[in-house]
Amino acid sequence: MSLQLYHNARIFSPIDTGKPSSGINQGSLKHYQQGALLVGNGIIEKIGPEADILKDLNRNDLNSDIDCGGKCLIPGFVDPHTHCCFARLREEEFEQRISGTPYLEILKQGGGILSSVKAVSEASVDELYTNTLKHVAKATSLGTTSMEIKSGYGLTTANELKMLEAIARVAANSPLDIVATFLGAHAIPPQFKGAPDDFITLLIEESIPAVKAQNIANFCDIFCEEGVFSIEQGRRLLTAARAAGMGVKIHADEVHDLGGAALAAEVKAISADHLLAAGNENIKAMAKAGVIANLLPATAYSLRKPYARARSMINLNVPVALATDCNPGSSYTESMQFVFGLAVLNMEMSTSEALTAVTLNPAYSLGLAETTGSLDVGKQADFLLLDGESPAILAYHSGVSSVAEVYKKGVKVSG
Repeated sequence: MSLQLYHNARIFSPIDTGKPSSGINQGSLKHYQQGALLVGNGIIEKIGPEADILKDLNRNDLNSDIDCGGKCLIPGFVDPHTHCCFARLREEEFEQRISGTPYLEILKQGGGILSSVKAVSEASVDELYTNTLKHVAKATSLGTTSMEIKSGYGLTTANELKMLEAIARVAANSPLDIVATFLGAHAIPPQFKGAPDDFITLLIEESIPAVKAQNIANFCDIFCEEGVFSIEQGRRLLTAARAAGMGVKIHADEVHDLGGAALAAEVKAISADHLLAAGNENIKAMAKAGVIANLLPATAYSLRKPYARARSMINLNVPVALATDCNPGSSYTESMQFVFGLAVLNMEMSTSEALTAVTLNPAYSLGLAETTGSLDVGKQADFLLLDGESPAILAYHSGVSSVAEVYKKGVKVSG
């Protein structure tokens, strides 16, 4: 057995009770001011006060004995919502947005998602793989140890499968745990303009069976929004995906309070994402159904929109997670630290609540909580050493990465 000891660390971790943390428990952490972590073959063997860990340990049995120098040690970041499989950037649209053109207007002009769709249609699997792997490597260097990647820039069965193949290759060649989501209903293709119901039928009858046959996506997602897909269309697609054995997610109430949060509760989605415009009654429905709120503050920051109401959601007992939404249009960042800082400084979240929201709760929203998201015996040794003494450094030290070292299954992968 390969055995590593990490000691003289200020350890902070969410408390995993077997379900996502919500309400007053969202900020519940265990903390060892002078803690230690014993790792065997990539799995946490012991965690606790250093004196307790060292008491019965023969240090001659160790393969490595690492003094963390009093640094803060936290679980690795889990990013539960990204679109980082794409073919090219959209810097020109950034100029349009900051000059005042609304995103939905850019979409009507053939930009936005449709611009990325064109680029993906022209790209090879190899090109998509190379570009996606680059973004995953950047995310790793910034502390992400598990993440989701969506398709959604294909909008045909063949091109969606091409994206999912590229994502699968990245998962096979990256140290990270990567979860793939099929987002065939990301936009209405030009050839289905005026006939979105027909496109949903195609996704149900052709795309979902093809995705399932190749077994390359864990979840199905849909963008429910005015000018995109309706609640009824979302219900049709997600019900069919659930029947096919897929987990379901939903882009909900990003611009308008369309009722996506209520739909997420109805179909028992694992998460509803964005939620900038979600109303209290629908948020209460999410809480009752146990739906996780994946909030994307970097998108609100980039679009200069009001942030999702994290404080209200926590007060209403909705488990809150945070994600980068890394994409070439509305949120071009791989930094979960940036997201953490935005949540603390602009969304009324405490640093303890935000730590749970970038680790344990997103692990639950990806079906990964049995193996990662918190520092517990039996889980993977996915953790970070920070250039600071507490998780507060992630919001306090702005504009830089406070991640000194990144470990995945006990192996240093960055730093």
